[in-house]
Amino acid sequence: MAKTPECASWQEASRFALPRGISVSTTAPVTLPDGGAEFTFVYLIPRGERAIFLSREYNITQPKGAVITRAELVTFYQRATNAPAEIVEPIPKVPDMLIAGATGEETIWRVRLRVKEKLPERFDLVPPAFEIALNKYPMRTFTYRYFADRKAYGLCS
Repeated sequence: MAKTPECASWQEASRFALPRGISVSTTAPVTLPDGGAEFTFVYLIPRGERAIFLSREYNITQPKGAVITRAELVTFYQRATNAPAEIVEPIPKVPDMLIAGATGEETIWRVRLRVKEKLPERFDLVPPAFEIALNKYPMRTFTYRYFADRKAYGLCS
């Protein structure tokens, strides 16, 4: 995601399109007082589609480098795009696969993650890769850094 070595530009959100209309998007994380952060990822799965996770880890890494830590799951839930937001089905762990429900054109799968320990000035978050229609797809790396003027971590490019 980083376009320059400095990764100096704040980016409000980022969306990664996968085959068959599947996508994953995220916005800037919530910076925690202890130097950690909470991240939210939203997967959209069109009706009739599914994506199988190839792992369950959301790895925090050095820029294009080694794993620093793994983000812990806070909540994972789904709802159809035509269902009220307050009606959700929480899941206690990262599921084996994301499947679209039959009641809406798309199903939203929302995952909230937390890293409690202090994060470095710049890092990458790598969600699990998928298998879609018997083909394996690596997941995009999302790049973050600390923006002192905002006193917060943010997506950067």
